Amino acid sequence: MTQEQPPHPATALDDVVHQRVRLGILTVLSETHECRFATLRDELGLTDGNLNRHLRILEQAGLLQVTKGYEGRRPCTWLRLTRQGRVALRAEVAALEQLVSRIRTATDRPDPQA
Repeated sequence: MTQEQPPHPATALDDVVHQRVRLGILTVLSETHECRFATLRDELGLTDGNLNRHLRILEQAGLLQVTKGYEGRRPCTWLRLTRQGRVALRAEVAALEQLVSRIRTATDRPDPQA
């Protein structure tokens, strides 16, 4: 009887979440209750168009909520992580922690070629 190997932790990475900009967006939003579009754009050093593109993907996946309104007479967009977004971010972090653990274990072993 052959024992089946568990899947490699890399298979648990979510393509929607794992992309660098989107992971940054989710991380910033996890640190606050709500964030203005302009604040997030400036924090991550993105253009309006680039940030908008990634926000649409995350919103379509149900990971964040976008609310449009006004601050005084100026239009403003607020962003908030959804419950599903928090769960997805935690799962991504857990998968990354498993990968880091495997890398540390592998690099702690002596190199047989040395």
